[in-house]
Amino acid sequence: MLDPRLLRSFVAIADTGSFTQAAERLNMTQSTISQQLGRLEEAVGRDLIDRAARPVRATASGERLLGYARRILSLQHEAESMLADPAGTASIRIGVPEDIVSGAMAKVFAGFAKQHREIRLDVIAGLSRDLTKRYRAGEFDIVIVKEPAASSDFRATFPEAMGWFESADRVEDWPDPIPLVAFPPGGLYRDAMFERIERERRRWYVAFSGSSLHNVLVAVEAGLGLSLLPIGTTAGRRVRQYAPFGTEPSMVVSVYSWENSGPVAALVESMSAVLADRCFVPGKS
Repeated sequence: MLDPRLLRSFVAIADTGSFTQAAERLNMTQSTISQQLGRLEEAVGRDLIDRAARPVRATASGERLLGYARRILSLQHEAESMLADPAGTASIRIGVPEDIVSGAMAKVFAGFAKQHREIRLDVIAGLSRDLTKRYRAGEFDIVIVKEPAASSDFRATFPEAMGWFESADRVEDWPDPIPLVAFPPGGLYRDAMFERIERERRRWYVAFSGSSLHNVLVAVEAGLGLSLLPIGTTAGRRVRQYAPFGTEPSMVVSVYSWENSGPVAALVESMSAVLADRCFVPGKS
């Protein structure tokens, strides 16, 4: 492995054509820079500087090494500069349901990252029950979850109005059993949907299971079945509420964090403002 200190002395000698000027450039004595060149030549097994020339100059082997030496020194400087920059050296771990990462939430993350270059935001999407478990185990600094009711240590919580939806293009009645569009097992809406339809004493089956809100909405738009969804997520989609099932109790979207001061608290406040707008449904108090 070539020592960058020795390479720096070699490059300085080749650039200045003088041991004396190279020593002055590097704030060394002439004997020290001569010793460093000698150690480099010993390491590569070649003479690198023609000492008899006036001014001194690189030998043929030295000329071949010179370009590599400059690149090595440049990379070393780049690495040192990178390590001196604190950008991204700390992290805030955030867990969120997939549909929470909206354009408005992304702008919050972008604004925070611009203000706090030293902090990296590690955002992981998942199902609320899994996110809650991982937060309680200490895997997240901040978590947003959907749940029937908030725990006592929430930082913010908002009602999320729920409704049954079908394709806006459907004209005929649903058959018996009713086809359902559901989230994967463990999904909060899935269990609530099954409980409600069984209370209605209706026969049902899962016609389509989607791993994301987008997939579920597309399936409902296509007429694959009924689904229980947050009302606020259906704006602009070709779906309509299924009137025969009436209203559905609201769930809540809750924010939790271990810290209540500093950058984490500021981020939680901004994220909560986005959720407040998201969960607001016109006409509801």
